[in-house]
Amino acid sequence: MSTDAKEVMVEVRRVTKTFDEFTAVSDVSLEIRAGEFITLLGPSGCGKTTLLRMISGFETPTQGQIFIAGQDVTHDPPYRRDANQVFQSYALFPHMTVKENIGFGLRMKKVPKSEAQERVREAIAMVSLGGMEDRKPSQLSGGQRQRVALARAIVCRPKVLLLDEPLSALDAKLRHAMQVELKHLQQKLGITFVFVTHDQEEALTMSDRIAVINQGKVEQLGDATAIYHQPKTTFVANFIGQANILEGRVVSRAGRKVTLRLEGGPEVTLLADDLPDDATTAMISVRPEKILIRKQREESDNVFEAEIAEEIFKGATDQLMLRTPGGLELWAVVANESARQATVHKGDKVFCHLHFDDIVVVQGN
Repeated sequence: MSTDAKEVMVEVRRVTKTFDEFTAVSDVSLEIRAGEFITLLGPSGCGKTTLLRMISGFETPTQGQIFIAGQDVTHDPPYRRDANQVFQSYALFPHMTVKENIGFGLRMKKVPKSEAQERVREAIAMVSLGGMEDRKPSQLSGGQRQRVALARAIVCRPKVLLLDEPLSALDAKLRHAMQVELKHLQQKLGITFVFVTHDQEEALTMSDRIAVINQGKVEQLGDATAIYHQPKTTFVANFIGQANILEGRVVSRAGRKVTLRLEGGPEVTLLADDLPDDATTAMISVRPEKILIRKQREESDNVFEAEIAEEIFKGATDQLMLRTPGGLELWAVVANESARQATVHKGDKVFCHLHFDDIVVVQGN
């Protein structure tokens, strides 16, 4: 597996984890670069937390190996790994103050008292908890407790920080603010972050790369732009944002361009480098916001007529259910440019325009 010139900080090599008859992680290989923010993204039960726990040492692989900074740590306990984990519950000691919680790991490592105090002060300043050093966890808000958990993890200066849905207990507004703060903190520290979430927006906002996990396997690995705009499978297309998944029959090919006749719909032309030469059918993904809606027909590669069957007001946007004369249904999203008058409404006949770059061939699951 190739990476850029950066050092590989974490390597997961053909790792499988089974619990009795259930396979939680299946033959996963993954290289994580030094200083990158990588997110393990997927639905509940997909294996992402089990994978994180194997990197941290709280679970042992049934097969395969885990390396951190080039060292085989597959069978090492957590305290022997140069990695710290931030848990979903924060796991703070309720009887300890903020500074005592943050300094706990340094005391266990027998760091000299003067050095430990200085490192605790630095960590408190880094997570903006100045003035709260002597408070107990019960006297803190959810966001403040999350900062304490982060400070306790980073004060030991690990090479890798593992985060298991640390923002899930926060309300939406605070969660969004903490996403930005956490990304800035990671950039400032330069530590490798491995972040687990089921929240697609969170992953897109924070990550250098995203590993989309489904049924114990990495379904796709890439940066946020590639994952969103070039999904490889129907699962990735549906899990990351919204997508219209459509099936069609190949009617012609001309170099890289392939024309499909969609079931119950029109013909569309797309670039299909990944479609085998002998393919007679194809499955495609089209993001709703990529469908341009016009009241008048305009010349372009892919134009088809539809009726607006449903209109759902979403504030800044409207979601439109489109129905073609042949019965094909698909969703489009349009911006509400005016507070006083929308440009199209339910029942209107419209022309839909699709650029061939915005039609992506996907594999079924």
